[in-house]
Amino acid sequence: MPELLGIAGSGAIACGLARAAADSHEVLLWARSEASADRACGKLEDAARVVTELSELASCGVVVEAVAEDPGVKRELYSLLAAVLSDEAILATTTSSLSVAGLAAASGRPDRFAALHVFNPVHKMELVELSFPEEASEATRARLRDLCGRLGKTAVEVPDSAGFVVNKLLFPYLFDAVRLLERDGLGPDSIDTCMTLGAGHPMGPLALLDFVGLDVAVAIGESIGADIPDRLRELIAEGRLGRKTGRGFYDYG
Repeated sequence: MPELLGIAGSGAIACGLARAAADSHEVLLWARSEASADRACGKLEDAARVVTELSELASCGVVVEAVAEDPGVKRELYSLLAAVLSDEAILATTTSSLSVAGLAAASGRPDRFAALHVFNPVHKMELVELSFPEEASEATRARLRDLCGRLGKTAVEVPDSAGFVVNKLLFPYLFDAVRLLERDGLGPDSIDTCMTLGAGHPMGPLALLDFVGLDVAVAIGESIGADIPDRLRELIAEGRLGRKTGRGFYDYG
């Protein structure tokens, strides 16, 4: 019988992870509300069983938390999970910007805790950044490395530092593209074409910002101490958050 994997959350990363895990695990995905559960069911079809009661995750050997990138929201969830999960269960978080040590302490199980940072879209992106608190046991480390392998991903262990490796290097580059746009009067398509055809990137920086979400990009930038262009904040104030709102640097209408 496949191992039971729990996922706490119902957003893009949670649903993407559920779909990626469906071939190797029985997947339970917890959604906070019936409305969120309905949206998740529409995305997942039969890839996972969607539940709205946390107690349904009690039999999961590993639970991956993928809720909002807000320490208060995560800590509240951890306190609820503490009353549900077995003593042996491992709790992982998809964060890449919050302190792994701090979240591990809040979880009450620092020896069975880690960050497991997957990338969107999960089914296409092969990398997982793994970050462990000092207290993590060797059994926890081995089990999560094995989980990544069964997901068909390559795991790289990274230090507990905001942004890990990818976001720490990626977002300053994305923000530089915005400044270039403002300074030189180039259109978004011109910059993106240069980087896709000239540098071999699968997506240009401005299209990527729209894909990530401009509000999410700013939050990540703040977490890593990057210099955030004013233009991003202006677009956010106008409600232009990228693909999810139909407009960002591009119009998706």
